[in-house]
Amino acid sequence: MSVTGATAVRFRLRVGTVPYAVVLGVLSAAVLVSVVIATGIGPVRVPADEVTRVLVHHLIGGADTASTADLIVWRLRLPRVLLGALVGAGLALAGAVVQSVVRNPVADPYLLGLSSGASVGAVLVITTGVSMLGALTLPVAAFAGAAGAIAVVLLLARHRGRLLPLRLILVGVAVGHLLGGFTSFLLTRAETSSAQQQIIFWLLGALSGAHWGLLGVPAVVVTASCLLLVIRARRLNVLVLGDEAAAALGVDASRLRRELLLVTTLLVGTVVAVSGGIGFVGLIVAHLARMLVGADHRRMLPVTAALGALFLVWADVAARMLISPTELPIGILTAFLGVPFFLLVMHARGLAAEGAP
Repeated sequence: MSVTGATAVRFRLRVGTVPYAVVLGVLSAAVLVSVVIATGIGPVRVPADEVTRVLVHHLIGGADTASTADLIVWRLRLPRVLLGALVGAGLALAGAVVQSVVRNPVADPYLLGLSSGASVGAVLVITTGVSMLGALTLPVAAFAGAAGAIAVVLLLARHRGRLLPLRLILVGVAVGHLLGGFTSFLLTRAETSSAQQQIIFWLLGALSGAHWGLLGVPAVVVTASCLLLVIRARRLNVLVLGDEAAAALGVDASRLRRELLLVTTLLVGTVVAVSGGIGFVGLIVAHLARMLVGADHRRMLPVTAALGALFLVWADVAARMLISPTELPIGILTAFLGVPFFLLVMHARGLAAEGAP
């Protein structure tokens, strides 16, 4: 076993002595506390007790006030922080599911062309100026693009009526590159520099456009998807064992893959539509969740959602503050964190495969 693998095992054994309910409870509390603290962080600092006062005032039915703190907390920052938590939870869940579906620990939702499809839909809206649905036009177009991409991948990846993990990866990568090239073509055809800047910023991921009207759909989709995936967690555990083992246990692996990929498409398409291309969240957080509670999806998926929310809330704070007053696209920050993590995982797997001490 590699040194990295041995360290992970020792860490999991130590954490394993803590009851699962305590781990999940601590993470849930950390998310709530982080929402309050992160809402107060910005060019104008708002103390945590003042943030709490504003939240309690609104939650018990109070109307908006004219105070500066109310404007900053309730109208500007809280929707952004909550959207970050929802996007982080959604991307983390999708990453955990995709890794299990394709049986590859370094996979994430973007491997299957979902992000590239969403980007094509969004960029088409930006470059053409279409606004039939008002503010919802771009999110709907991004979701439609993601859905179209996964439909093509599923169609081309079928082999004799079955969906094979390797074919899914290869077809997903190919479709993703094709759609990425089309997005680049649309970028070069943008008529104004402001449109090009908007496209680039969206492709790199950002939560700056958050408002209360954007939160409803992601909240419903992420919550429903999480519940559905937890219900299917036992079958997901079987799927990881391989198609033959799944068949022996009465599980149709190809059908289950299609169902899980459809849920993942809904999840990723929805969150990418409101946040842009934020990569590596699924890759990083899914591994951290496995280190904490093991690979049983019944335990791992709720922890993954909590960790994803926690991760992206603080990643967004860093993106806002690192080069303040300019905002850093959050996708750049997650890439800086994700690429070294990806290489570390690959190195650890390589050492384990070679039987290194």
